[in-house]
Amino acid sequence: MRDTDALTVRTLKPATAAAAEAAAGAPPVLLVHGFGSDGATDWIATGIAAALAESGRTVVVPDLRGHGSSPAPATAAEATAPALAADLLAVMDAAGAETFDIAGYSLGARVAWAVPAAAPGRVERSVLGGLSPAEPFTAVDVDALHGAVREGTEPADPFTAAIAGMVSAQGDRAPGLALCVEGLRSTPFAGGAWPGKVPPVFVVGDNDDLTRGIGDLAESIGGARLVTVPGSHHEVLAGPRFRDTVLDVLAR
Repeated sequence: MRDTDALTVRTLKPATAAAAEAAAGAPPVLLVHGFGSDGATDWIATGIAAALAESGRTVVVPDLRGHGSSPAPATAAEATAPALAADLLAVMDAAGAETFDIAGYSLGARVAWAVPAAAPGRVERSVLGGLSPAEPFTAVDVDALHGAVREGTEPADPFTAAIAGMVSAQGDRAPGLALCVEGLRSTPFAGGAWPGKVPPVFVVGDNDDLTRGIGDLAESIGGARLVTVPGSHHEVLAGPRFRDTVLDVLAR
């Protein structure tokens, strides 16, 4: 089992006894944040976690390795998509959750995709927001990225330079985030068949270039649904339409 003792995990319980009774028997909900963010920013500050708790759900909100208050990965191998998915499964094991629903945004959706493949039969309903149908980190020059983080050297490649700027802005977390980029680059998203119990619901912004082409992936999965909401990639998560979609899909 993965050692998740040092990972930051927030757990929100049903807000009232009446809500808990109304949702009795419903599995907990796992919420997975995006790259360079954390669970508090993506799910608690936006009100989504509280809204789920008010509906009677137990909500589990971890920080991925290298993010928030969780420790940085020691190597890129600890930050591949399968490794991060194993972290999430260990968190749900510790919570005593045999099955659970999951919602992820951006990187969180990428990692959420890997969870049911690693644990067949455990993931029930899923919301995948801001998911890119292609792995953006495959275009990163990881040597140049690490050099930029360690020494401040400007990468020649504009995309790598943009990622380096975003990573370096995270201060002490930058080296761990660079390892996350390297790990995710080594296990690029490839789509394919959805291994969960219930086809996922994809949510994308109408002005989000990162998710272009996700409709083809949604159409390839029988029963999957694509919901388009207002906003760019960085605006969708805080919008009411995204929150309402999560609540609607995960309602019990």
